Amino acid sequence: MRTLSHAVFTLLLAVCATAPAQAQTAIDAASGLARAMDGITSMDSVGVPNDTFISALESDAEAGRPLALWQLGSMYEHGEGVSKDPVKAFGYYSQIAIQHVDTAPRGLEADIVARSFVKLGDYFSEGAPEIGVQQDPVESHRLLMHAASYFGDAEAQYRVGLLYQREDGLGVSPMLSARWLQSAASKGHCLAQAGLGDLLFNGMESYSPRPAEGLMWLNIAHETCHGTADQAVADEMLSRAVSIASPEDRAAAHAMANMSYEVGIEF
Repeated sequence: MRTLSHAVFTLLLAVCATAPAQAQTAIDAASGLARAMDGITSMDSVGVPNDTFISALESDAEAGRPLALWQLGSMYEHGEGVSKDPVKAFGYYSQIAIQHVDTAPRGLEADIVARSFVKLGDYFSEGAPEIGVQQDPVESHRLLMHAASYFGDAEAQYRVGLLYQREDGLGVSPMLSARWLQSAASKGHCLAQAGLGDLLFNGMESYSPRPAEGLMWLNIAHETCHGTADQAVADEMLSRAVSIASPEDRAAAHAMANMSYEVGIEF
């Protein structure tokens, strides 16, 4: 039987070739493959029949390869190319986390493993009685923290940052929230940029506001989120801040943003 490296590699290359440059990660490649499967009954256009494609994924999944496990988990979760099966989806995501918990925290496989921890965190955060998963915030936070701290995953870091703004999360700590949001924001996570900007602009409890710096991050988030599903959320935060910002703060934020780009800091 052909494995993913042979049977599906052509399709993987095709998906990557048409994806935006900023989306070239293993997660994006896997998600692209899942979208390609949606409603498709054959893969003749790339010389890979649908049943052969799925068999190849299953073969690689049996070998423990994270990309195949993630792909199958996504397919069964969303019913893309297969019938929805939440039990199988949870099983594939869990297998990634269990078998690859100590994967080196850099590279494409690490990206998938980290996102699997985030995905499992969602299951325990909301609970999934239909598959026997009870709501367990403590376990959800543990999984997110591993993805955020060990793997440095931006989505996990963003979520941890938000949890430090809630008593029912990790407890209110504006300083820790800002640190985690900053880590994700520096990786280009646009909602983390917006969340950091909102926190800095408004302050929180004993955390004094820094409106110019906050406005700078909100403007950066506006650019980063442009054209994405997160644009409306980021722009709403920016509009709210701009409506009450002083002319001095606006000017300072503009100067800070220009200085950041001039010295080559990437957001």
